[in-house]
Amino acid sequence: MTVVRAPLDEAALRADVLGGPVWRSVEVVDETGSTNSDLIARANSGAPIGGAVLIAEHQTAGRGRQGRSWSAAKYAQITMSVAIDTAGVPTDAWGWLPLATGVAIVDTVRPLGVDAGLKWPNDVLVGDGKLAGILAEVAAEQRVVVVGIGLNISLTGDEVGVAGVTSLTDLGVAAPDRQRLVVELLSQLGRRVDAWQRSGGVDPELIADYRARSLTLGMPVRAILPGDQEVIGIARDVDDQGRLSIDTDGRTTTVAAGDIVHLRPADG
Repeated sequence: MTVVRAPLDEAALRADVLGGPVWRSVEVVDETGSTNSDLIARANSGAPIGGAVLIAEHQTAGRGRQGRSWSAAKYAQITMSVAIDTAGVPTDAWGWLPLATGVAIVDTVRPLGVDAGLKWPNDVLVGDGKLAGILAEVAAEQRVVVVGIGLNISLTGDEVGVAGVTSLTDLGVAAPDRQRLVVELLSQLGRRVDAWQRSGGVDPELIADYRARSLTLGMPVRAILPGDQEVIGIARDVDDQGRLSIDTDGRTTTVAAGDIVHLRPADG
């Protein structure tokens, strides 16, 4: 399959994305270390970032959970961060923003014939392959949550030296159009964020849609928690704060943050 890697058209993105209630600016940079770090730094310098979309054609020092770092080939991903204004939404509902982002990614790629699902809290999977990752961070002084997205368009596992990576081209999508996918993803996410803001952080439609797209619920899991603690049990549900409920020996443990490993029945 011939892979076409082309730059994004910033002016066209602005024309297609701006004008709604959520996104206020769109910027495309050729290269940066981390789009999340860049938006957080702007916030720390006093620049208002709510509603900002920052996209990097090439990210050299991307960050995942627990400080894991990675880099990607130019034009091979959608690598962007969005700054979401949380004014009027209680902090205990902010955990829904990375989950809403996952739902938006799934709903963007499924029309392409990609049967993606969500691994709580921040991975988009197709089978055992990771198609996208999400990282949320707080710019506390502005009550803004910065959500970073890395969606693999034509990226291969060999290019990043990481096993278990998949991409739209790996999954048989012929010549995926990054420009169109950015517009669709921001449209899907903007709709979810707008409803989340209007509902005060508890959006029944989002909760139902997340549950329907989850690959984690109903699975035996190992939750690796801060401090190297772990919980093993059956993932039963997500609550109104987006936390994962795990049944273990007749007790329910609520997990707000941690790495989740999906287990086969014999692995527990």
